[in-house]
Amino acid sequence: MTVPVVDLSTFRHGTFRDKRSVAADFDRACRDIGFLVVSGHSVPQSVQTTLYETGKAFFDQPLSHKLKARRPQPEQNRGYIPYGEERLVRMHGGDSPPDFKEVFAMGPYAFPDEPYYTQAAAYPNFAPNIWPICTPSLRVAMETYYRAMETLTHTLSRVAALALELPEDWFDLKLDRHTSHLRLLHYPSPEEELESGQLRCGEHTDLGALTILRNEAVPGGLEVRDRDGDWVAAPALSNTFVVNIGDLMMRWTNDRWTSTPHRVAVPSADLRHASRRLSIAYFVRPNFDAPIACIPSCSSADNPPRYETTTLQDYAVSRFAAGAGLSSNCLTSLSLAKPELSISDLERQGGLHAKVVRN
Repeated sequence: MTVPVVDLSTFRHGTFRDKRSVAADFDRACRDIGFLVVSGHSVPQSVQTTLYETGKAFFDQPLSHKLKARRPQPEQNRGYIPYGEERLVRMHGGDSPPDFKEVFAMGPYAFPDEPYYTQAAAYPNFAPNIWPICTPSLRVAMETYYRAMETLTHTLSRVAALALELPEDWFDLKLDRHTSHLRLLHYPSPEEELESGQLRCGEHTDLGALTILRNEAVPGGLEVRDRDGDWVAAPALSNTFVVNIGDLMMRWTNDRWTSTPHRVAVPSADLRHASRRLSIAYFVRPNFDAPIACIPSCSSADNPPRYETTTLQDYAVSRFAAGAGLSSNCLTSLSLAKPELSISDLERQGGLHAKVVRN
């Protein structure tokens, strides 16, 4: 089993028959392995390169500088997350040494000051973003890339809808106040042997609807577990993105499309000197209160719905907390106790050299 390539330019510029053909290819990939590579996506190469270079410049800063923009709370996917704070295998009840990576993350940033976004029930989906002073250009680069991913998501949601025999705009109202995350995932070149069982990123599935990844062709990359249990290297082709199904999309489609386990491998010893990688991942997450229930075209009398209706809020937050080593009960207490953090609170937690912004 390999990860197939799907050209989106045919969908964006072709006839309805062309769109159906692309949707069929998308459906086949999601059924077979849950991963695909998309080309013809319209995201400018300059937007990709600028964020890649700016991200590397940030991670090259001294640790003390990066820590001044540190994530303020474990349930918030914001700011700098240093090595040692994530073990993604924990999200599925396992355990391992820490993932050998560091992260910088942002979430929605251009939303109105309205109760929907500021209410306690929305926390932490619209928590303020944190920006480092040491690399001031990072904010512009990430926000520009985020907007490009929103546009690509718009296209992919229409491909997915046609593949599922739905109107093209079926996902629009589930994504119009989305809670998507953008993460820079930095995997340094290991300078010595890692701990037993340690990976650059442990085996896991993604919790949202889709993930859009800018991959990099260096040793020790993304691997996907196929239906036979074998690990398959995900292609790192120029000017393409790797797209995979997340847990919520799997629930929407009643397991027609499956959320496939994946990991980031450790390079062999002879290649570690050239294995530094920076992956850029955009996690498509629907509105926090959108019902995630079986899509009608994905069930029948012989294949009834397999999951109870849920929401992103009910499903996602505890998984992030688990990856950071918190229990669900602890997370609930935190969320109820601190539904909103003031700017001054976040500035104190992030340090004097971290900018905290809501918009």
